[in-house]
Amino acid sequence: MASLADKTAVAGAPGLRGLPFILALIAIAAAIFAIGRWYNNSYAFFMGYVVVQYIVLGTAWNILGGYTGYVNFGVTAFFAIGAYSTVLWHKLVPAMPLPVMILIGGALAGLVGLGTGYLTLRLRGVFFSIATLALAVVVQTLITNWDFVGGARGAYVLRPRVAPLIGGEYVQYLFLLMLGMCVIVLATARAIERSSLGYGFAAIRDDEAAAEASGVPTLKLKLIATTLSGGFMGMAGAPLPYYVTYLDPTSGFSLNYAVNAIAMPLIGGTGSWLGPVIGAVLVGGLQEYLRVTISSAVNVLVAGVLMVAFVILAPQGIVGLFQKRKR
Repeated sequence: MASLADKTAVAGAPGLRGLPFILALIAIAAAIFAIGRWYNNSYAFFMGYVVVQYIVLGTAWNILGGYTGYVNFGVTAFFAIGAYSTVLWHKLVPAMPLPVMILIGGALAGLVGLGTGYLTLRLRGVFFSIATLALAVVVQTLITNWDFVGGARGAYVLRPRVAPLIGGEYVQYLFLLMLGMCVIVLATARAIERSSLGYGFAAIRDDEAAAEASGVPTLKLKLIATTLSGGFMGMAGAPLPYYVTYLDPTSGFSLNYAVNAIAMPLIGGTGSWLGPVIGAVLVGGLQEYLRVTISSAVNVLVAGVLMVAFVILAPQGIVGLFQKRKR
């Protein structure tokens, strides 16, 4: 733990070392969007939205589950909070811009993450995971019985025909917003890895008791992790009502989100920001292909089989395999 203090001091030094990475992310996102506009295929945007959504969702899960070592089974709770927050504001203030709804949904999910963390993070291991699973059940029960947002019968959210600012189909606008969220989430994840916060998360993951005995503020760091993770999951779910146009508890709390958010970081590698990206592109792309060619019913099966295979054969994921070969 003595070396942790030295690393923390170095990592916490101010600087613009992350600026080139952010600019590279923005350039890549802009290039992907420009290629999509040039290709001008609606299905490509729908498919791209799903893959990028899983990058955001997987990276959000990885902040708590990968960096800190606390496995969260309540992904759908935070995701649905963001989605139903949009339904709520669409009913109350129909003219509210979607980016504002995304920020509000992320803030609400982050507050729930903070509260959940405060109540449950004194639990460790499987007990914490069970508590997050119970949270998902509680949130789903509340939303199912809340008639104002549709309840069990669901709610319709009709998206505009033309996207604001950029023109074209509205799904292009949704894809652009999701790309923007992807840039923010990946930049945050990489910044965490190279900061004192990341070293604190790693200390908790490796040996929480030793970290606490060495003076690491474990509870504070875990609260930060749950808030960031929950907030980003809520942001990922906020555009969903405009994407599907009809939202009910079955789609908002779909098992696909819970399984994929965990499977994709595990397959790609939980120790790096790059892991969820690789996992989402690989698994999400494969699922979309099978959904069109076979059936959407195989999505969870594909994710489950790949997750089990990688846990057994390559516990560190694809990124871990390359790092091991490089060493």
